[in-house]
Amino acid sequence: MIPRYSRPEMSAIWEPDARFRIWLEIETLAAEAMASLGQVPKSVPKALRAKGNFDIARIDAIEREVQHDVIAFLTSVAEYVGPEARFVHQGMTSSDVLDTCLAVQLTRASDLLLADLDALLKVLKRRAKEHKDDITIGRTHGIHAEPTTFGLKLAYAYAEFARAKQRLEAARADIATCAISGAVGTFANVDPRVEAYVAKKLGLAVEPVSTQVIPRDRHAMYFSTLAVIASSLERLATEVRHLQRSEVREAEEFFSAGQKGSSAMPHKRNPILSENLAGLARIVRSAVVPALENVALWHERDISHSSVERVIGPDATIALDFALVRLTQMMDKLVVYPERMRANLEQNGGIVFSGAVLLALTEAGMSREDAYRVVQRNALKVWDQGGSFRARIEQDAQVKKLLSKKALDAAFDPMRHTRHVDTIFKRVFRGA
Repeated sequence: MIPRYSRPEMSAIWEPDARFRIWLEIETLAAEAMASLGQVPKSVPKALRAKGNFDIARIDAIEREVQHDVIAFLTSVAEYVGPEARFVHQGMTSSDVLDTCLAVQLTRASDLLLADLDALLKVLKRRAKEHKDDITIGRTHGIHAEPTTFGLKLAYAYAEFARAKQRLEAARADIATCAISGAVGTFANVDPRVEAYVAKKLGLAVEPVSTQVIPRDRHAMYFSTLAVIASSLERLATEVRHLQRSEVREAEEFFSAGQKGSSAMPHKRNPILSENLAGLARIVRSAVVPALENVALWHERDISHSSVERVIGPDATIALDFALVRLTQMMDKLVVYPERMRANLEQNGGIVFSGAVLLALTEAGMSREDAYRVVQRNALKVWDQGGSFRARIEQDAQVKKLLSKKALDAAFDPMRHTRHVDTIFKRVFRGA
């Protein structure tokens, strides 16, 4: 991922030095386990701990010749360790190192993403409670529907990202597996106890059965989870983009002093953050199909997955990390206009209360079909000609026979639409 959309904490996980440090730790832990079992001299893990190191430029140079990154790494390490290096990687295969390393990297990335989600949830909870009772118009198909509150919009987002956190916790657990099982995964040349030792030290679970590689359905589910989180992120960003439109102006991104919106039009205040988030979500989702296609490897192993994961591992986690932090900052400073919300709600002459009038008529004895025709007839006149929906309804002869002023007051009361907001909030924020 390019530096523009990267944060140093996440990027560091995928740097070559970090990757080779993990490789060296895997080899050292394996040597410790083998030494404890009497399979290699005890001097081997001691030498790795004391002298184990590598030179990235040297690894690159060796790889250009041998065309194998793990062999190049082991050769570089051997140049630091000395004679004991002949026992390093004993009975192991490259995938033991590569797949276990990827598990470590993805779990570390998950921990950062989970922290990002915690920060976002905290902001969404605060803003939702802040605007719990700020009434606004709900929209379906982009058209005015019935009243809701802005707090409910944010509570919906909170609940969605709370589910995202649960899914990511499950995906993290699923991906956190270690395989030190040797060629084709049969443990022919490495004791299963070595795998168990390495797994425990790295905070991973033992892969129950590997075919020389850790099964890629785990990775497919992991990247699919990241994609779902990205889609939730885009859903909220899209809501902000719509609310900031000039015709709506119910909420907008914070516009800082000195900020400029357009090189040509000085008046512009564009929703650049939410638009940026929509684009980053596409990057994260783009990892899903390649991850799914990686599941179907040939027999016990091929390396068609390798090039894919070297790209999507860093790109998807770095992009999502950046996007979650940006969304948190955007929602923290989001400027909200309750007065504009109320004005928009009232701009169509009260036709948004048509559903309540329909119910009132049916409760008063009119058939639903007749009630619908009466309400729609009056509502469409207001839609086309303007004026007051209530005034038209009050003058309708069929309505006059059935509904009193008190009944109409109740039907046109915006608070009927917010009376259960507290119940919803208790459901969403229970224990939060």
